[in-house]
Amino acid sequence: MSSMCIEYQRDRGIGLIIVIVVLAFLLTVGVALLTVISAGPKISGNIRFQEQAFNAAEAGFDAAFMAIEDFFTGAVWTSFDGQYLVNPTGIDLPSDQNNYFRRLTDEEILSRLESLASAGGPYSDGSGIVFYKKPFILDMDGNPDPKYTYTVFLIDDEAETPTADPGDVIMVCIGAVETGGRLTTSRLEIELAIELSGT
Repeated sequence: MSSMCIEYQRDRGIGLIIVIVVLAFLLTVGVALLTVISAGPKISGNIRFQEQAFNAAEAGFDAAFMAIEDFFTGAVWTSFDGQYLVNPTGIDLPSDQNNYFRRLTDEEILSRLESLASAGGPYSDGSGIVFYKKPFILDMDGNPDPKYTYTVFLIDDEAETPTADPGDVIMVCIGAVETGGRLTTSRLEIELAIELSGT
């Protein structure tokens, strides 16, 4: 009788261990599922902000292209010579390890351009910046929303070569979306060239 009682208690103990293991497994699966489900809105929000930043960069390209086209049409410019961003010193030089614009994040570029930028229109201050943090979306009251901006500047793609060509340029457009102290950016680089008549 006593051996049957001991065996029954041992079986009950094993059953309890199995129940605990199954519950632990189900809890782990549940927590993992909750983590994945709760990450979904965050990921979709990041994708939405990235798309908005890209749209801002495209809007910057469109606005800057029209402004530059007006400069050439109105004979204000005859080439890109002297219209390039050259400050901070070395920002356009590929051999400069600190300032070359492709080695900088968008946030670093915007921070470095802040001291050069003015609130005026394109090239109003001669800094080489076409637009700096220009809002392109209106808020609910119909005012420009400073959370959605674009910055555009021109880079001489032959800045370090002795035979620079003032007939072409790299236009850099940085779109930015600022939400809750967080900045999401997107950068476009487009090469522009002056179209010569008859070609």
